[in-house]
Amino acid sequence: MNGAFRWRVLVLGVSLGIICGSANRAVAQAESAPDLASRIDSLEKQLAELRSQMVAQKAAAAALAPAPAEAAVPSPAPAAAPAATGLAGLLGPTTLSGFVDVYYGYNSNQPANRTTALRNFDVNSSQFALNMLELVADKAPDAAASRVGYHVALGFGQAMNLVNGGEVASPNVPGTPVLGPPSTVTNFDQYLKEGYLEYLAPVGKGLQINVGKFVTPAGAEVIETKDNWNYSRGLLFSWAIPYFHFGMSGKYAFNNKFALTGYLMNGWNNSVDNNSGKTTGFSAAWTPTGRFTLIENYLVGPEQGNNNSDFRHLSDTVVTFSPNAKLSLMANYDYGHDRAALLGPGFPTSAVWWSGIAGYIKYAPNATWTIATRGEWFKDHNGFATGTAQDVSEFTLTLQRMLASKIMARLEFRRDMSDQDVFPYRSGLFKDAQNTLTLGMVYAFSSADAK
Repeated sequence: MNGAFRWRVLVLGVSLGIICGSANRAVAQAESAPDLASRIDSLEKQLAELRSQMVAQKAAAAALAPAPAEAAVPSPAPAAAPAATGLAGLLGPTTLSGFVDVYYGYNSNQPANRTTALRNFDVNSSQFALNMLELVADKAPDAAASRVGYHVALGFGQAMNLVNGGEVASPNVPGTPVLGPPSTVTNFDQYLKEGYLEYLAPVGKGLQINVGKFVTPAGAEVIETKDNWNYSRGLLFSWAIPYFHFGMSGKYAFNNKFALTGYLMNGWNNSVDNNSGKTTGFSAAWTPTGRFTLIENYLVGPEQGNNNSDFRHLSDTVVTFSPNAKLSLMANYDYGHDRAALLGPGFPTSAVWWSGIAGYIKYAPNATWTIATRGEWFKDHNGFATGTAQDVSEFTLTLQRMLASKIMARLEFRRDMSDQDVFPYRSGLFKDAQNTLTLGMVYAFSSADAK
């Protein structure tokens, strides 16, 4: 309602009040005049019309005004997603990861076959090579979410050829060593580095049980280059211990300082057992402080083809100490013994043993650069491991630089020495030492990095 209209109403109301008051006083004194009564009637009619207009304008204004906001009603909280069942529950939150590992190797002996002796993965000389390409799918068991987990690692390249190279099932050929049943398909898991199911049993704080194919617990080094301090693998990794096992393990962590793992497996480096005996063992890990770790591994079992009587024993000790964030020290000692027919199948077995020690130093001044050294001595007393009875040693110096936060580049010098002439030299000759220079690059990735 505008101001002029309100003013008119006010004036009429005041006038009517004055007139009515005057009329009342006149009536009290004498009879009202006819013209005064007529004037009052006229004013009352005008006032009634103005009131009608006021009501009409208020109704129109209410119709045009926006509707008042409704009281805010809190939205109900979304219902919790139902727990996944079936295959989705089994797969769960899987992490995908992997790496690509390539290198160029040079051997100063320039062997005619372009192969570096007493090495396992970086064996190629004077050429580029694919060490390994790995793809991993992993889901860890969890007591709150799902007690079932799994780990599958597929590998391709030179490393996988050597890791699974000893597992060849032989046919029924006289004189051929029986490594597996005659009906076994040769290297059926050639590209499977690891593949096992995990179950976190509700025992105490949780007993983790793994069943399948898994890498050996022994040794200071592993198959993946990126998880070692040097690019090449040492003598102990190559000759003193196995690569993998097929069987089951059970791990129990008593607290954050001590854990114990037990093993029951087919044997060394075979998914299909070569006899009816089984290899057993344990791993004890002790971490009294965040800077010191001691791991003791012991494996025992029959490893000769169709022979359950002669047992192979391996004792493996790894000690790691980090006095500060930049410096790390590590030592590894191995001792193994067995009985073997050194002269071939059908001959009496003889006691054999091997032993070795390795020391490591790693210094990382920052996140970009790292320098690592390794020194080793290995005694193959009977030639059971390397094929030659010898004392062999090596020294390695590795310089590492991280590129673009994802690519690891390593430049490595290594010298191998033996008390026997076992290193090929050019064409048809052998020497007691060899020097190698290797440039390796590893690109690693993981879906967990995006979280």
